[in-house]
Amino acid sequence: MTDDYGEDNLLSKSESFFHKQVLQNWKDCILALRSCEPVISRAEKLHIVSRCLNALSVMVCTDTTLFGWPMMMYGSLQSPGGSILWNGINTGARIHSIESDWWFEDISYLNVALFERLIQSMAARGIRPENLSGAIMYYCKKYLPGLGRWQGGQSGIPRSVASFSLTPAAVDQRVLLESVVKLLPEKQGKSFCRFLLGLLRVALILGVNHTCQDSLERRIGTQLELATLDCLLIPSYSDSDTLYNTDCVERMINHFVSSEPKVTSVSPTSLNLESSPSSGRLKRVARLVDNYIAEVASDVNLKLGQIRTLAEALPEPSRSLHDGLYRALDIYFKAHPWLSEKEMELLCNIIDFQKLSIDACAHASQNGRLPLRVMLQVLFFEQMQLRKALAGYLNVLDTERASAASMTTPNEITGQPVQQDGWVRVVRENQVLKVNMERMRNRVGELEQEFTKIKQDMKKVTKSHSYLSSPRFVSRRLGCKLLPRSSDAEPDVLERTAPTPRVSVEQAQSSSRHSRHRKSFSLF
Repeated sequence: MTDDYGEDNLLSKSESFFHKQVLQNWKDCILALRSCEPVISRAEKLHIVSRCLNALSVMVCTDTTLFGWPMMMYGSLQSPGGSILWNGINTGARIHSIESDWWFEDISYLNVALFERLIQSMAARGIRPENLSGAIMYYCKKYLPGLGRWQGGQSGIPRSVASFSLTPAAVDQRVLLESVVKLLPEKQGKSFCRFLLGLLRVALILGVNHTCQDSLERRIGTQLELATLDCLLIPSYSDSDTLYNTDCVERMINHFVSSEPKVTSVSPTSLNLESSPSSGRLKRVARLVDNYIAEVASDVNLKLGQIRTLAEALPEPSRSLHDGLYRALDIYFKAHPWLSEKEMELLCNIIDFQKLSIDACAHASQNGRLPLRVMLQVLFFEQMQLRKALAGYLNVLDTERASAASMTTPNEITGQPVQQDGWVRVVRENQVLKVNMERMRNRVGELEQEFTKIKQDMKKVTKSHSYLSSPRFVSRRLGCKLLPRSSDAEPDVLERTAPTPRVSVEQAQSSSRHSRHRKSFSLF
């Protein structure tokens, strides 16, 4: 078939046809690659695969608007806009709107190995990361069932330049996932973060290798502020007793913290979150983590150490308010009523009660699920906040009174008082302030009464404890009688020597009372 046996022999004709027809045609390149799959080793030796992949990457990376419509050569994707005139002749073709994802469906017919090589060839030619990630997302959505709902709802009519009558390639899902993770570009975005979380779910189901899982967790951790709560609720697919995989979320939080060097290197006391450029990210992640803890706290199998580890994974300055943490712990205490008071106090130590809002303090002061020591701390800080607020209202009232007095000063020119338009408004505001101050005074008084009542209850509990541990109570409980003192023995002897009817009656009554006391104590 070579030219040695004849001019313009079959080999040269085949090469010419391959270069002029196949490599210049998008559909024929795809079909040629599909045909090479059963004989991939022979096709590699003839450089058919490499040349087809190179031709496809050139077509994708080239700006088609520079060459006009004839470069597309296909009419399966026609858009409204009228017919095209070619040299004055009506071709009957429709104007085609060039989309950046026109090639996603076509390359999805390739197997994993050819798809991976094609993506690598496109990346080497400098294709835009958005198009590259879009093609990978489309391919994964097609061959990984259940991933579509985590891809942001990007579904619709598949775009295709060529009309194929091919069946999708046979794909090993685990191999696909491990290969795709290596191809993903370093990109950030809400839809891309959602896609990565969907990949992580599928990876945990398929049981991919540790390198693939760690790579996905690291990518998600660097953009954790873009994640949503429903995506973070990853079920536990292993033999764990818990409903959700909290260890995976903890690792992602650690990756996020490690990607913020300013958070780890600056001490919490010297860090000014308002001026820090990463303050917005920290606050969003803190709210997300608090909501996540509140969601998983109802799991009865969730350990106390897991809750504490999740709450302490973020640095202290990331939370301006601890209302979210208090809500999460309240849900956890409600779902775990068997916790001891010491365990609850240990878990409550992660809350800074000075960072609770007034509403949260009011709820915590009446929450019977909290330990008594914690309730006392909450009452103390609530009183401090109310006193500060009351002092602020008094300062505002003094300022308003001073401004009102200045508005009624006589005019130096006319000698008459100056009437300002806002006088009525100031009077009304002063009345509102008085009502608010009166309410706050009443609330402070109620808190002081509750505090005093709790102290009295604690004293009663202490006294009862000391009485129960006394020797006299123990002896009565055991049915023993303490020996009388020498000073008390002499009157008893005198009474026994001279008994009277009245005394005998009183002794009988006292003996009956003692027997009843012994019976009552025996019930304990």
